[in-house]
Amino acid sequence: MSGDVLARDVLDRAPDDRVQVLDPNGKVVDPALEPDLDPETLRSMYRDMRFCRRFDERMISLQRQGRLGTYASLAGQEGSQIGSTYALADDDALSYQYREHGALVARGLPWEYITYWMGHEDGNAALSEIDVFPLNISIGGHLPHAVGWSWAAKLRGDERVTVVHFGDGSTSEGDFHEAMNFAGVYDTPTIFFCNNNQWAISVPRERQTASATIAQKADAYGFEGVQVDGMDPLATYVVTEAAREKALGGGDRRPTLVEAVQYRFGAHTTADDPAVYRDEADIERWRERDPIDRFEAYLRDRGALGDGRIAAIEDEIEETVAALVDRAEDVQADPREMFEYAYAEPTPRLEEQRDYLDALRDRHGDDELLDYE
Repeated sequence: MSGDVLARDVLDRAPDDRVQVLDPNGKVVDPALEPDLDPETLRSMYRDMRFCRRFDERMISLQRQGRLGTYASLAGQEGSQIGSTYALADDDALSYQYREHGALVARGLPWEYITYWMGHEDGNAALSEIDVFPLNISIGGHLPHAVGWSWAAKLRGDERVTVVHFGDGSTSEGDFHEAMNFAGVYDTPTIFFCNNNQWAISVPRERQTASATIAQKADAYGFEGVQVDGMDPLATYVVTEAAREKALGGGDRRPTLVEAVQYRFGAHTTADDPAVYRDEADIERWRERDPIDRFEAYLRDRGALGDGRIAAIEDEIEETVAALVDRAEDVQADPREMFEYAYAEPTPRLEEQRDYLDALRDRHGDDELLDYE
């Protein structure tokens, strides 16, 4: 299927006409949309999805042990993150909120990234090496920046797009609407990827907006919106591929809003208690659509995956995650760095505080400093 045909077939549909390739049992429901991916690529996608789930479990465990700061779980969203990133060129820019760890896994996941969650801001810096913007904590604040980058790419004549990930809660922020409007006016090569996981912390999607879908919000800004089964990695792949063709191909270059419908299995963050606002029966209904189980069934049916390969993948993931954590935990913070970036030139009060810290370190040493009162 050519790029133009793919874009029309996938994107030129009603916002509530949800794109799906695999049903919850891993059976192909729309053969015309099934991407022509070789077995090795499919297995790589599966490996990365499994890696995401194990990485998530390990990070939550580290947080519970006091070895990691507050962490945002991605469980349930592996299909949208891996599927969408695999459809991109290696040098396309990624801008994400704080839950899309899978997009980084698909790009190689620098070990330094873990150190960010351990409190080291330098962990964000390594992301620039894989064309990823720093993690963004402010809700929706990164959207205008992503549009600005893609507009700059267009002005330079670069054949690159920006994919900006955000949650359904971000669509209630002014930054979302400003970014969408700017992208529509200037035809920026931007793919707005909304991970609609049904909850903005404890607020359900239906209380966020009166719109029947998030995808239809694109109509107000003059470009297409499409809804996709976010727990189907093949569907998110073909939708992102089509949106990229739309952003770069031919004379009608337009942005796209993708609404990936999925579910957050875990808490909003490790500081949240979802039992207060969610029904366990509802969670279990969504677990029947687990993206990893669905994709595994598809690959087994195609003969691309079996017990032996799965066991080997599990072993490799366990070793890799353990090595990443060990390396990250070897990083030691230098307390003096807290004074280096607050101002272009340090103030007298800041210099006084820094000198006081230096005196304490000289007197007690770094090993005893944390115990000093």
